[in-house]
Amino acid sequence: MLIRLGYDIEFYLPYPTPIVALLDVHPSRIPDLREPDQLKVEPEVPVERYVDSFGNHCSRFLAPAGIVRLYNSTLIEDSGLPDVQAPEARQHPVEELPSEVLRFLMGSRYCETDLLSQVASELFGHTAPGWGRVQAICDWVYQKVEFGYAYARPTKTALDVYLDRTGVCRDFQHLAITFCRCMNIPARYVAGYLGDIGIVLPPSPMDFSAWFEVYLGGRWHVFDARHNHPRIGRIPLAVGRDAADTAISTHFGPATLKQFDVITDEVVTA
Repeated sequence: MLIRLGYDIEFYLPYPTPIVALLDVHPSRIPDLREPDQLKVEPEVPVERYVDSFGNHCSRFLAPAGIVRLYNSTLIEDSGLPDVQAPEARQHPVEELPSEVLRFLMGSRYCETDLLSQVASELFGHTAPGWGRVQAICDWVYQKVEFGYAYARPTKTALDVYLDRTGVCRDFQHLAITFCRCMNIPARYVAGYLGDIGIVLPPSPMDFSAWFEVYLGGRWHVFDARHNHPRIGRIPLAVGRDAADTAISTHFGPATLKQFDVITDEVVTA
């Protein structure tokens, strides 16, 4: 399957502003690209590219005052298969985990493990370690939290979601990630493309999405507490401890969003 990926985003900046963007396809999927994938900025400015501590490809530049456009279009090959299921994947004792995975057990900006550890133990302590425990966490979050764009708030944490029982996709993932970490399951946040492929088209416009991955059986596995169902065509952009590490754009100054269009469409060939 071929998928057309793209975005067209405009901001108004009252004065020149440094910006860091994480909009390139994640390195794990670069071999699948069939066209170049590189952020374009209008007006054209020098762009410095670097790799952050999580392995994400980042772009930094000084944007001029006025309307600034970030855009790109690329083509990627995908298996066309739903998320892989591995119910036999076992949970590792902490002492067996690779050192580079340990940071995904720790609390972070939006995932307060210290405040939710007792809750997690009460809710999931009776479940068998491994895949089934993560699925039980996803089931609970999916059933107990109400989705709605009106519930979005940039400062909302996992504890807020647990107390309010409302949120958008990132909030569902933050709460599930926190519960997993409290149960000694490494969990990391993923931001990326998730097209409406193989499902009934939702009424909401296309947007970037969030899901999470857990480390079981020696590798990372995809879970999604927002949709709680295997999906087709996930294309990651960035991974991190939570949304603070994976923001698609960070502005070091005021910025007003003027346009936001995202495309993730299956290319139908004759």
